[in-house]
Amino acid sequence: MSRVSGRWKLGLLLALTTASLWGVLPVALKGVMETLDPITTTFFRFFLAALLLTPFIVSRSRRKTALNPKRFKSSVLLLQLLVAGLLLTSNYALYILGLDRTTAEGAQLMIQIAPMLLLLSGLWIFGEQFSRAQWIGFGTFASGLGMFFYPHSKDLFVDMNAYGVGMLMVFLAAVFWTGYAILQKFLLREFASQETMLVFYWIGTLAFLPFSDFSSLPQLSNLQWGLLTFCGLNTLIAYGSFAEALVHIEASKVSAILALTPLITVAVVQAFPISGLEVEPLGLLTVTGALLVVFGSMATALNKTTD
Repeated sequence: MSRVSGRWKLGLLLALTTASLWGVLPVALKGVMETLDPITTTFFRFFLAALLLTPFIVSRSRRKTALNPKRFKSSVLLLQLLVAGLLLTSNYALYILGLDRTTAEGAQLMIQIAPMLLLLSGLWIFGEQFSRAQWIGFGTFASGLGMFFYPHSKDLFVDMNAYGVGMLMVFLAAVFWTGYAILQKFLLREFASQETMLVFYWIGTLAFLPFSDFSSLPQLSNLQWGLLTFCGLNTLIAYGSFAEALVHIEASKVSAILALTPLITVAVVQAFPISGLEVEPLGLLTVTGALLVVFGSMATALNKTTD
């Protein structure tokens, strides 16, 4: 189950590519959603990725392809593909609906729970064990989250206003992503990473199509069209890189690299302020919390007794 190719340099590069693209993604999405609603924006992310990946898969003319029903050895395999696709679709929906109500930095810190949950899943799914250093890392991660969101404690636990509801949505998105990532690891035994992602992209496209509203498309500026295109390419490259990284290195190391994502988001938002983009107020407490989340995630991922 945990066998990998051993090409760790390629795996780390792919994981870093994913982290970088996910880091800038919420900023681009915020720019698009000034005009386009979240569901329609997400539809285009799936549709553009599916549209670009389909001819690539077809042109390779593989003897085995996810598009060929003969690939399915059993109904269990088909069900795993469907469930993984729906979990990823749910992750996208909840994340962007949550992002629409919160800040880019806050959403990225909260979604960091996803790779942490993936690590914890190894305790009972992959038969792994946490070392003492990993438990310390987990405690550091949890403390960092508490420190970062402490200024919003009333929003999260008392008022449950737009910010609080948005963060709850992002948390649920992290849970769904964890389920997707676990199934993806199993599916990579039967399919190439690009094949599984193609199926997932079309599942997402069909799921979001009935709820999309295209009436606002003429109102998009040239910059927003560019951002929307970037979001579609981001989806294709980031998730393709993530799925392929799992082929070459252990999920723990992928998770460690993904821990850098929120720092990339914070750096982009703070260094390049964008008109109309709500910025998370950063003080000593919140900055320290963000750093603890990242370092805690990396410590938990890397201080493994076994891989």
